[in-house]
Parts: sequence; structure tokens; C-alpha cells
Amino acid sequence: MNTTPTADKLAADTAMGPVTLLVADLDAMTTYYTDAVTLRPLSSTGNTVTLGRGGVPAVILEHAPELKHAAPGSAGLFHTAIVFETQAALAAALYSVARKSPGTFTGSADHLVSQAFYFTDPEGNGVELYWDRDRTEWSWVHGQVEMATLYLDPNEYLSEHLTEQGQTVPGDESVFGSARIGHVHLSVGDVASARSFYVDTLGFDATASLGNQALFVSAGGYHHHMAMNVWNSRGAGPRMPALGLGRIDIQVGETDAVGELAERLTHHRIQTRDDGRTLSFDDPWSNLIRVTV
Repeated sequence: MNTTPTADKLAADTAMGPVTLLVADLDAMTTYYTDAVTLRPLSSTGNTVTLGRGGVPAVILEHAPELKHAAPGSAGLFHTAIVFETQAALAAALYSVARKSPGTFTGSADHLVSQAFYFTDPEGNGVELYWDRDRTEWSWVHGQVEMATLYLDPNEYLSEHLTEQGQTVPGDESVFGSARIGHVHLSVGDVASARSFYVDTLGFDATASLGNQALFVSAGGYHHHMAMNVWNSRGAGPRMPALGLGRIDIQVGETDAVGELAERLTHHRIQTRDDGRTLSFDDPWSNLIRVTV
């Protein structure tokens, strides 16, 4: 576990910002992420709605009716993962989705570091809602965090953690706190290229891997800020314009960190758009990434 910032690593205070989704039906998607997932509208301008909790943007929906869904097997978003502050807050969100959009539930798991519930939004984008165990409970072996996929019964979880307030006001920030993007999981064409870009070039630490199937990366000793897998997309090339993932935001604490990253990307011949505080670039599959202070 490497938490020391160096010239070729992302700083320990790196965190994920909001995920932008390009959507066909802005009203339906806004309703899903507010009424079911329990995010709150933070702003609405023209064809863009920003949703979050506690004033923290989590999901940005951009209306793009001219686009079509990507072809099966394409690279892109595997899921957007929203982390809640407490098990009661996660249970409230789980209960809300179960009531408002029960058909979107796809599974659940205890990952040792976290407890997670999985969904698919109305336009086919994966969504994970989760809660982290305290870092003191995570186990690291030779720089790799121990994660697993253990059965987690959603009904048992609700019976154990759902409060009366969770049933009546599941999105109440004064009760359940904020919610934010904890990590972003991508579908990519191959894991070796993902490691070369996200670890060797961008500067994340590799925290776990599943051979040539999946890679998990983070900064500052988190279990993972991003992950990439080939389960549905092995061999995929760069994306064509399509509905789904529009942009991934990564946040760093200092302007100097943006400058260092810009230099590193230029060294690796990665084309960037840089205004001094915001740095934008594409990964090998044309997923747009923006790094901001």
C-alpha cells in the first residue's frame, strides 16, 4: 500500500468526482436517480441536470437524444459506484430502489472492504450503491487489498439496518448524510493496456487484480478508486460516440498535482487539454477523463 506522493504517482488525497452520463430520456433518468437512488437535484441548466447529496455532485445527466446505445461488447461504463456514510443510509437507499424501481436490482455482495448492492438504471448503465468498512478492518498482503465476493442477503440487510426514517425519508441529508462517487468501474478491451495507462502513466497504485480479467487501482491506500474488466468487452477498441458514459472526473487537492500529471501525460505522448486548473484526456478506449483541483 503506497500512500507517499511521488512525481509519478497521484497524490494520496486524490478522489473521484461526479460521473457524467449521456442520456436519451433526461426526465426518466432524473426521476430514477432522485426518486429511487435518493440523490437530490443540485442544479439544472438547459439539457444538463446535476444530482448529488450534501451539496456534493455525484451524477451529471446530459441530454443527448441524437446518440444511440453502444453495440454489445463495447468498452465504456461497467458501473458508477456511489458510497454512503452509514449502513443505515445504504439500507435507506436500497429500500427506496426496491420500492420505486424493483426491476433494476441485479445483485449484492460483501466484498470484505465494503457491502454493495447492484442495479441497472433505465438506460442500461450499471449502478453500485455501497458502504465501506473502516480502513482498520481492511487486510493488505504484499501491497494488495484482500477483497472477495461473498453472499449478502438484501432482505436480511434491510431487516438489520433499515430505520423508520429510512422508510419515510430515505434521502434526507440531515439524517443520512452525503453520498458521493466512491469508485468508477469500466469495461475495457484488455487489462494489460489498462494497467499501462492507469498505473504506469496516470499514476494510480494497483491494489488488486484478477489475472487478465480485471484490475483495481487507487490513490492514498483506498481499496479502489477505479477498476477495469474485460468480462463483457474483451478485445474492444476505442468507443464510438454513444449513450452512456460521458466523462469521469478525478479530483486532486493542489494545482501543482494537475501540472505534474500534465507533464507525465505529455511524456507518455498522451494528448491533453489543459487550462492550468483542469486537465482533460482520453484513455485508450476513448473514455473522457477530467482532472480538477
